[in-house]
Amino acid sequence: MATVGIIGASGYAGAELLRLCAGHPQLEVVWATGDTQAGQPVSGLYPNLSVAFPELRYERFDPDMADGLDLVFLALPHGASQALVPDLRTRAKAVIDLAADFRLKDPDLYPAWYGEAHTAPEQLADFAYGLPELFRSDLEGATAVAVPGCYPTAAILALAPFTRAGVVEPTGVVVDAACGVTGAGRPPKDTTTFAAVDGSFNAYGLLDHRHTPEMEQGTGASILFTPHLAPMSRGILATCYARPSTDLDTAGAIALLREAYAGERFIVVTDASPTTKAATGSNCAHLTARVDPRTGWLVTIAAIDNLVKGTAGAAVQCANIVLGLDEGTGLPVTGLLP
Repeated sequence: MATVGIIGASGYAGAELLRLCAGHPQLEVVWATGDTQAGQPVSGLYPNLSVAFPELRYERFDPDMADGLDLVFLALPHGASQALVPDLRTRAKAVIDLAADFRLKDPDLYPAWYGEAHTAPEQLADFAYGLPELFRSDLEGATAVAVPGCYPTAAILALAPFTRAGVVEPTGVVVDAACGVTGAGRPPKDTTTFAAVDGSFNAYGLLDHRHTPEMEQGTGASILFTPHLAPMSRGILATCYARPSTDLDTAGAIALLREAYAGERFIVVTDASPTTKAATGSNCAHLTARVDPRTGWLVTIAAIDNLVKGTAGAAVQCANIVLGLDEGTGLPVTGLLP
């Protein structure tokens, strides 16, 4: 049994980690922090966790809490992990960060896209990028993992097989993606209340969304990314467009996806158009592709649950690899329908 601590367990990503750890036979959550909820029972904020964690209460984080743990998950807002990770890595055997703090390899990208210089740039090279289907060899034996963003997970899974195969132009790639409101986090915002979201659909982060360089790093392509907020709790649907550089038709594009992800238990390649509902609650990504003979464009689509495959599920998948467990342990492969 591996001992686990979760920093930032009061947010949606942290709560989803707790839910997945509750069903994991080899992960024991020994503490969960949430400074704004310190002293409160986890079940009070998330009643769905009442049976799994009847006695667990949120604590204020103290670095000594991490001493000797097998693994610490960080589920904090972007920018907060940088101050904690250097010390945490001397205390716990492995660290898995769910935020963007250690995803980008080039420290110069942080002030450009996140508005601040990185405070621990010497740590960046040590972090494996936590997308096992494409970077599994980097994760084996790693002691530090940066879990991808939810939007980049969908976009990179959809595009990387084509960019790696060299069958699309690496410039002029477009990613058009929509996410449910949980992607904006638990703290209330004027733009994510029920009244603001219900019956509405809008684009945001025009031209400068911070996930753009992560998508470019993961695909090797130059990308124009436009995110949208959809009136649903969970899910991401990413529709990606690229120009083929060789003869490619729909059958060939789908065959390329199937070959790239052959044997991957959390990837579903389908002839049908994927839906977010099919992925809800699961750690699976549903993919398809089309080539339009009229315009010449490749369209490749991915649907995921932003809180599972896009965040907490990916973190547990990476934890399984780091800890030497079967990669699928404790992870759901079926979505919730209806």
